Amino acid sequence: MTMRRALLLAGLLLTSVLAHAQPTDYPQKAVKIVVPYAPGGLDILYRAIAAELAIKWRQPVIVENRPGADSIIGADSVAKAAPDGYTLLATGDFTIIANRFLYSKLPYDPDKSFVPVSLVAQTDMFIVASETLPVKDLRELVAYARAHPKKVSYGSFSRGSAPDLAFEILNKREGLDLLGVPYKGVSPIMAAIAGGEIQLGMGGTNVAAPLVLAKKMKVLAMSGPTRHHQFPDVATATEQGFPYLDSRFWYGVFAPAGTPGPIVEKISKDIQAILANKAFTELNLTARGIRAMSGRSDDLAKKIPEDAARAAQAFREAGIKPE
Repeated sequence: MTMRRALLLAGLLLTSVLAHAQPTDYPQKAVKIVVPYAPGGLDILYRAIAAELAIKWRQPVIVENRPGADSIIGADSVAKAAPDGYTLLATGDFTIIANRFLYSKLPYDPDKSFVPVSLVAQTDMFIVASETLPVKDLRELVAYARAHPKKVSYGSFSRGSAPDLAFEILNKREGLDLLGVPYKGVSPIMAAIAGGEIQLGMGGTNVAAPLVLAKKMKVLAMSGPTRHHQFPDVATATEQGFPYLDSRFWYGVFAPAGTPGPIVEKISKDIQAILANKAFTELNLTARGIRAMSGRSDDLAKKIPEDAARAAQAFREAGIKPE
């Protein structure tokens, strides 16, 4: 055997050994999870998961909020990080799905800059209204808005967000003139509805349900596929004849493209093990109206193109074009 072939064989053997050792050896230092939104939202769930991972891994797992530019700043920082498993992106579907239709140029590629690690959870959306708005469901809302053009307003926390898409499509399909009012987040929208500043909005069950139960606002419809267990008498948008308002929000974890497969698989398995813990999910998800999703790396990878195709149609119908 020539020296060159011997060195090549030794190199291949070393690479194979390292590749197989990675899942066992990882992590050997602190892991950073970047949440591309302000504190007090998505990071609450991810901090709970990070605390459990730190126990499993016996290493610090740090959640860092890097908000700005519709989650682009934080996502781009992870896309440019070393693909070694020590920097992860924990975000919602907006980062991966909606931004591709909002911006003609992104510093990251939603399909190529990241490798899906794990689907974490899903939040169905409430379509909510002020208690002072004299309607109790979507049919009555449409009739009232037609009779009162430019008199009904909705809150939008971002161009292309779920409420922005839903109410603009409702305008176009039903010939309405609902007025959009911009806010800096879902929580300010909920507060504005409760305070009577605006009449309509959409929010995940985790942020809307407490205000509904407190009689600060009412639910007109569930935008997910099923009725909510806390509000079994509230029909879904589809049941009320508005299937195009079906909307939900998912949470997922990603790693920079090029992260070794064994490391991705280990992180995914460990997150799924946490989500399989009934006590953990009841405390950190179910109690907040969030559904745990048993989704491995390949499950999330399949979901992205399906959701992107649906979003493309919604953005076209809403008339929202990339900037």
